[in-house]
Amino acid sequence: MTSPTPSPRLFLESLFHAAVEAALPEQCLPPHLPEPGPGRTVVLGAGKAAARMATVLEQHWLEKHGAEALARLEGLVVTRHGQALPTRRIEVLEAAHPVPDAAGEQAARRLLALAEGLTADDRVIALISGGGSSLLPLPAPGLSLDDKQTLGRALLRSGATIGEINTVRRHLSAIKGGRLAAACAPAPVRTLLLSDVPGDAPHDIASGPTVADPTSAADALAILRRYAIDAPARVIAHLEKQSDAPGITLPDGNEVRLVASGQTALEAAAEVARAAGVTPMILGDGLEGEARELGRVLAGIAAQVRRHGQPLAPPCVLLSGGETTVTVRGDGVGGRNVEGLLGFGLALGPLDGVHALFADTDGVDGGAEIAGALWTPDSLSRAATLGLDARAALDGNDAHSFFQALDDSLISGPTGTNVNDFRAVLITG
Repeated sequence: MTSPTPSPRLFLESLFHAAVEAALPEQCLPPHLPEPGPGRTVVLGAGKAAARMATVLEQHWLEKHGAEALARLEGLVVTRHGQALPTRRIEVLEAAHPVPDAAGEQAARRLLALAEGLTADDRVIALISGGGSSLLPLPAPGLSLDDKQTLGRALLRSGATIGEINTVRRHLSAIKGGRLAAACAPAPVRTLLLSDVPGDAPHDIASGPTVADPTSAADALAILRRYAIDAPARVIAHLEKQSDAPGITLPDGNEVRLVASGQTALEAAAEVARAAGVTPMILGDGLEGEARELGRVLAGIAAQVRRHGQPLAPPCVLLSGGETTVTVRGDGVGGRNVEGLLGFGLALGPLDGVHALFADTDGVDGGAEIAGALWTPDSLSRAATLGLDARAALDGNDAHSFFQALDDSLISGPTGTNVNDFRAVLITG
């Protein structure tokens, strides 16, 4: 077999679509939804998948419990600008991502207000997905939204991991780090998570507004120092004051369930590959590190497969997920997946029989409304014909512009889910 049918590009795109579909809320959410309680059922949520999760919950509630139960459902979720969906009972608000805005701050205040006054007979369903950290930018007392915006931009450009970034966010927040769940007491909270973080740690998904926080303000201070972040003086003072503060007490009956993750997506893609006669190998669902450097590593593995049939023989596809980082030095139109793919291609060179797709499962890679891109054995030669300098594009963090010029961008639109990076490297022999 020299290449999958119908073509390497279409094959790789089919893997991406299968990965996304497996993590859609309609596939993974209903089995985890609770029964209505004797009191109110209040839905609170945030993230790039929050609107779709809310619509799925409402449809399930109507079909399983009837119109009367649906009429007693209420709530509010926050999603990214442009990703709201029509709902019956759960209000959907929009806010900015990845740099927070005033709409997100106001939405967070409204979520906290809905949590107040609940009783032990009430039930809270928290719909939490990736992106919620930026969408709920409620500053801790004494801090401002501008503080969080300034610090957020610096952290995103620093090369810090998502776990490190979210540790800082939690300790500067009035809603993250379990504070939303604490506000719901004494009502029990069932948190349903769509994970976009390596390792699927609940406190890192949207910075854990409804789960316990195992980190401390001292940890947040250490991260700022590690990456030489010039934080405002009041931020440093707040973290120093909170270093010895007790943890957040969560209500009895607080329950956390992971409903889908990067592994869910990778396993679905692997199944599609097997059905096409292509051997899949899942390298990991939590790969981290500098995007371009991870690209170099994947290029080395792909070259070993192509030249020596190790660690498996073609036709095969190497699958991986997780969340890489980018240390921003240029002013181009970046995105960690396309930056990783360009690093992959430059390290690989024009090697026949190797194609790749790197994309974000939410449909947005970095600040561009583009999911990712594809690499082909002739990408460098086509770029040269167009006068494109691949190395300069990588150095300037301008990979999106590079792949757009080649007409190799992957544009999916908002997918309604978010289990982070998806990478597929196809070696056809």
